[in-house]
Amino acid sequence: MDLLLSLLAADVLGKAAWLWLVFVSSVAALLAFDLGVLHKDDHEIGVRESLLLSSGYITVALCFGAWVWWYLGAPSGIAYLTGFMIEKSLSMDNVFVIALIFSFFAIPRHYQHRVLFWGVLGVIVLRALMIGLGALLVSQFSWVLYLFGAFLVVTGIKMWRLADQLPDIASNPLLRFLRKHLRVTNTLHGNAFWVRQADPRTGVVKLWATPLFLALLLIEFVDLVFAVDSVPAIFAITTDPFIIYTSNIFAILGLRALYFALAAMIHRFKYLKYALALVLVFIGTKIFLVGFIGKFPPAISLTVTFGLIAGGVLVSLWKTRSETPATSAP
Repeated sequence: MDLLLSLLAADVLGKAAWLWLVFVSSVAALLAFDLGVLHKDDHEIGVRESLLLSSGYITVALCFGAWVWWYLGAPSGIAYLTGFMIEKSLSMDNVFVIALIFSFFAIPRHYQHRVLFWGVLGVIVLRALMIGLGALLVSQFSWVLYLFGAFLVVTGIKMWRLADQLPDIASNPLLRFLRKHLRVTNTLHGNAFWVRQADPRTGVVKLWATPLFLALLLIEFVDLVFAVDSVPAIFAITTDPFIIYTSNIFAILGLRALYFALAAMIHRFKYLKYALALVLVFIGTKIFLVGFIGKFPPAISLTVTFGLIAGGVLVSLWKTRSETPATSAP
């Protein structure tokens, strides 16, 4: 018993192990309920189901944030909410690209949840590695934060300039690499990622990847690319790995659940990317201003971030009020 208590109290990246255990248990329970109960069978997820599922994830995330606020204090609670909001907002861009990937591979809606679910598992691992590496670099070399700040400013400017450009899925280097080095079937085989079938040239039965598996890998790749923006942005808010990782994962879980609702109305958020660009520039600039005016109060960072994102959403909804998916979608 004493050994167990000492293990639970052990320090893991600046926090007691039992805090991490609470978080991991919460995420595992959510994923098990999602796959084992709500989506035990493949079916098309409608807007209503997507909104209800996302509301559940957001409720759990906010309850976790309230617990963080109560147990770790107001600064940690505000940092969690700011990180949650930044990741949630930046991932909106991710939703649009995921929709393009599903369209490119002609993935039916009733198989899309399966791809997104397994994609989340990859995100949980990849974000842990990226945040762990970032925390190690920041703890050893404090000047790395200034590199993060410069990167965010440059990325924000680039995002503003390229806001209207669409990614070309067909010319994606990862897709070209996969098609060159994997045997890929021409059509889907139900919800399978891999199938065994005869090689048309030799007649020998071999293992083949399906387009569903290519879609999964591309979505993982896209998330990795977007994480290069969002992870440094949250490090600019707080350097606490626990706050960064928990806010990241809860935001991603809720957004994947919301995907099916957002995909149907993504055309209404076409100006949000400009607001996100301003958020990145603000956060990056804030790092350099610390040396002149001192550290920004967490409440100011949260207020400015929320104001920019809310402004982007409102402008988008107003500007696109008369548009339809058919007239505005690519």
